[in-house]
Amino acid sequence: MNSTLFIGTIVGLIILLFIVGAPVKPMKHIGKATMKLGIGALLLFFLNVFGGAVGLHIPINLFTVLVSGFLGIFGVGSLAAIHLFIL
Repeated sequence: MNSTLFIGTIVGLIILLFIVGAPVKPMKHIGKATMKLGIGALLLFFLNVFGGAVGLHIPINLFTVLVSGFLGIFGVGSLAAIHLFIL
């Protein structure tokens, strides 16, 4: 999937949620989960940018984004520890 199309779709969905609102509880949960996944992907991106100097690279895929998104900083730290000590 083209990255521009993917980012455009996400931005469009966020704008749609702002305009229409989220009257139903499941939509609120989906919005929160999407926001957490986006933050997790950004955390992994910045870890890869700044960790590249020490040879730390965590691939950004569905599993790592889920772990870092829902566990936050501790998830990113655990992924880095797994990469450094186990792999």
